[in-house]
Amino acid sequence: MPRVVVATHGHCFDGMCSAVLFTRLYRRRFGADGATFTYHGAGYGPGQNGVDARVLSGDVNAVLDFRFSALPGLDWYFDHHVSAFVTPDDRAAFERRAAEGEAAGERRYFHDGAYSSATKLIADVGRARFGLDPDVDPGLLAWADMIDSAAFPSAEMAVVRAEPELRLMTVVEHSGDDAFLQKMVPRLLEQPLAEVARAPDVAAAYEPLGKAHEAFVKLVEQRAQTVGASVLVDLTDQILEVAGKFVTYALYPESAYSVLASRSKSKCKISVGYNPWSPVPRTHNIAAICERHGGGGHPVVGAISLPADRVDAAKRLARSIAEELAS
Repeated sequence: MPRVVVATHGHCFDGMCSAVLFTRLYRRRFGADGATFTYHGAGYGPGQNGVDARVLSGDVNAVLDFRFSALPGLDWYFDHHVSAFVTPDDRAAFERRAAEGEAAGERRYFHDGAYSSATKLIADVGRARFGLDPDVDPGLLAWADMIDSAAFPSAEMAVVRAEPELRLMTVVEHSGDDAFLQKMVPRLLEQPLAEVARAPDVAAAYEPLGKAHEAFVKLVEQRAQTVGASVLVDLTDQILEVAGKFVTYALYPESAYSVLASRSKSKCKISVGYNPWSPVPRTHNIAAICERHGGGGHPVVGAISLPADRVDAAKRLARSIAEELAS
């Protein structure tokens, strides 16, 4: 029985849902091989450009919703980040392997930066090429796509988080490491997302996180400052393991961009985003800006990580980016 290692974007709702759909795809294609699955939550940190080669220790290895690395043990790859390839050699390796798979009659490397989520990419490729039925749980695909593309009807919905699915998102963003994924992905393979999101244990896990989120919103209200069409928030004076998204968009609905600097025990993080509800059109490619500083993402959202002790550098960089976006 092959052991399948699935390395997906950790602490990420889209990463978790991608792992669920990929597992379904694999079972649809190789259902009789009795494979066992191990899930790894990959993270971006200072100097990290891809999944650690030591993680890909399975008989079959997949990387989902994460930066590409030309590792010899990589069998499957799905991603939608425009910053998936750090170097031209990485892109060339991806294209070569994708072409080799196509020529052999079963391509297993897929990247499309136009996709709103990796979950949707896997669903569409799985349906077209492998006979996957992603509509077994349509809520999984719908919520993953909405959350990862920030396609909420309003910023308030994303901030208030009244829906159980958004509360599950909060739990994933806080707790989504290897151990969490190893329990939650099999559960979502057996139960619909709506049922899991409304489970008592998810509600209990969300309760302290919800209180922390409310405190975070108040903190952003106190610290936010406008820099032209941008909103800059510097929270590096304290340790925050999870910094919520979308708060500045609800507080400053006319703003175009948000730049938030935060610090956890392991790193400083600069989160950059375009306000999808803004009346101001987007004129900057956020992924390109983040890539200049070792980060990445999408044209509308991205992030940069620095070592935890480089607080002053993070402060300067956050302000510099806010000023660039304001121009």
